[in-house]
Amino acid sequence: MELQVVLPNEFPTMPARTLTELTQAAEDLGYTTAWLPDHVLPPGEFGERFGGVYEPLVTIGHLTAVTEHLRFGTSVLVAPLRDPFVLAKQVATLHELSGGRVILGVGVGWSVPEFDAVGADYAHRGAVTDDMLALLGHLFSGGAAPYQGRRFSFEQGVFAPAPDGSVPIMVGGNSDAALRRAARYGDVWQGIPADPGTFAERVQVLAELANGRDVVPALRIGWDGSTPVERVADAAVAYREAGAAQLAVHFGEHEGTAERMTALANAVAGR
Repeated sequence: MELQVVLPNEFPTMPARTLTELTQAAEDLGYTTAWLPDHVLPPGEFGERFGGVYEPLVTIGHLTAVTEHLRFGTSVLVAPLRDPFVLAKQVATLHELSGGRVILGVGVGWSVPEFDAVGADYAHRGAVTDDMLALLGHLFSGGAAPYQGRRFSFEQGVFAPAPDGSVPIMVGGNSDAALRRAARYGDVWQGIPADPGTFAERVQVLAELANGRDVVPALRIGWDGSTPVERVADAAVAYREAGAAQLAVHFGEHEGTAERMTALANAVAGR
C-alpha cells in the first residue's frame, strides 16, 4: 500500500517555504504522492474547515520543480467552480512540465455560499462535474473539434499540449454518486471511510460499478499526533487488508507535520 501525504494548506500564517520543505521531506521519507486541498472563495476563514490558501495547481507547478519523483494531486479540486477548458489547459501543462507526475483529483463541493460567491451552479454540481470529466477525457486523449457535450461543446479549436499518456483522474467522496463517477471516469477513488469494514464494502460496490475498469481504491485519513502512532500504523494495515492500495494522511497543522510524517513512515515500515 502506498503511503501518501496531504500537505497542510489551511492557515495563511504558514510561510510558503514550509510547503517546499515538507514536500522535500516527504519525498526523502518515501511518500509517493503529495496532495493539496482547494477552496476558491470560502464563506469563512481558511483553517481546519477550509483548506487551499495557496491555489493547488499553481503550487503543484512550483513543487514539481523542487522534487524529482514525488507525484502531486489535488484532494480535492472543486471542479464545478472552474472553467473546464482552462482547467484542462492547466492540468495538461502541469502533466507535461512535471514529466507525468500530476494527478487531477476532483470533487463536487459542498459549500453553498462558496458556489454563490463565484456564481457557480450548486444545484447541478454533480452533473456539471460529470460533463467536465467527459470533456477533459476528450481533450486529454487528443480529441479534436468538433466536440458536442451536454454542457460543454466546441465547433473549432486546437488543444495543446496533448498529454503523453493519460492524466490520471482521482474522484473523491463517499457517496454512491461519487462511486459511480469514479467507476465511469476515474483511475483512483479516494474515500474518507469510518472504519475498515465500511471501506471494504465501498470497495466492493466500486468494483461492481466499474465492471472491469481498473479503478484504484484509496482513502484519506487524518492524524495530528493526539493518538499513538502505532494505532495509526495498525489502522493502515487494517485498511490495506480491506482493499486500500493507497493511504493519504493529513498530519494536522504545519508545525510538527515533519515529525509526524517521519514517525508514521517509520511505524509502517516492514508491516
